[in-house]
Amino acid sequence: MEHTEFNNDLLQFLNASPTPWHAVNTMKERLEASGFERLDERDEWALEQGKSYYAIRNGSSIIAFRTGKKGAENSGIRMVGAHTDSPCLKVKPNPEVRRKGYFQLGVEVYGGVLLNPWFDRDLSLAGRVTVLDEHGKVQDVLIDFKKPVAIIPSLAIHLDREANSNRSVNAQTDLPPLLMQASETETFSDLLKEQIANESGLKARKVLGYELSFYDAQDAALVGLREDFLASARLDNLLSCYIGLQSLLDTSGDEAALLVCNDHEEVGSVSAEGAQGPFLGEVLERWCGAGKGRAIARSMMISADNAHGVHPNFIDKHDENHGPILNQGPVIKVNHNQRYATNSRSAALYRHISDELGLPHQTFVVRSDMGCGSTIGPLTAANLGVTTLDIGVPQFAMHSIRELIGVQDGFTLYQVLKEFMQREEML
Repeated sequence: MEHTEFNNDLLQFLNASPTPWHAVNTMKERLEASGFERLDERDEWALEQGKSYYAIRNGSSIIAFRTGKKGAENSGIRMVGAHTDSPCLKVKPNPEVRRKGYFQLGVEVYGGVLLNPWFDRDLSLAGRVTVLDEHGKVQDVLIDFKKPVAIIPSLAIHLDREANSNRSVNAQTDLPPLLMQASETETFSDLLKEQIANESGLKARKVLGYELSFYDAQDAALVGLREDFLASARLDNLLSCYIGLQSLLDTSGDEAALLVCNDHEEVGSVSAEGAQGPFLGEVLERWCGAGKGRAIARSMMISADNAHGVHPNFIDKHDENHGPILNQGPVIKVNHNQRYATNSRSAALYRHISDELGLPHQTFVVRSDMGCGSTIGPLTAANLGVTTLDIGVPQFAMHSIRELIGVQDGFTLYQVLKEFMQREEML
């Protein structure tokens, strides 16, 4: 895969994945097209060496792996981890808000959302809906309106003279998106049943529940005078999901390799399908059996999650020796208080592979007077006892509705992770 092909395919992946459920479904389709076999957690597994498999939990987390030709307990597993969720606005269970003939939906803030950029954007709506179909069967269906169906209008500056100097956002009162002007008889459930019928032909008798998110209807795009950058929603962290997926798909399959993409990282990872849950450990147990401990002792995890590039307008927000620049390589993330799981040995292996390939890399350490975010890296390292590296592509506007990366860095990380996943010797 070449640089231009990589980014063009990345754009398609991002546009097809407005929610964790859609992202997992997109990955599932690509895995199956490459010969990966689906495993059902409810069934017995009979795994074979040299084969490729995947498992899905809750529709929003996925683990895909190649068993390799030598046995994981003998060669270790080359693991890459990412997360499928992104900060967003999720629709409340009883969402209808009717004022002055306008139809709005109440929303709950999911994760650490940068709220101001959500105003005056064309918004669409997507997610999972659980329905009772016409035959009395409970079904989950994915929906995606794929067009602008809502907007959160700003208050005019004439009515808020301090908007440019002292603007705050009340998540309860300021954020309900405006969908339409509607009569009192139109309901949100009716709109969902109509959309389900339009998308899948399924006639839903009743909407039993949903997990729906608003998202930016503007497609991902290359931007900049020379197209140095790629702008999109959900780069944190669908970019890493895509890189990990492509790395796994393009490996030789000789060595045992695994990709895990967990949901709920943005809210702490405490769920059945989150990184603090048992999903990865249970898959490894069923794969390796009594050899699980030996396999983990020979394994390494690379937790891929985007890093903060040094913003040219806010240079003082970075340590002066650790300000990653876009398009100058992926960023090894270090925090000695274990907000990142990187240690000198795991960082050394990445640097060694990167140097062998002639590819750039950078290092990030947060300013000593600022707090540090975290990733699935420390959680996975603690749960499994596996040597772990935290790394990511540098970006601007993290947790905004539209984020920005350099066009070189994702492809660089892909090349290193591909080599890592098929490397015979790791540590």
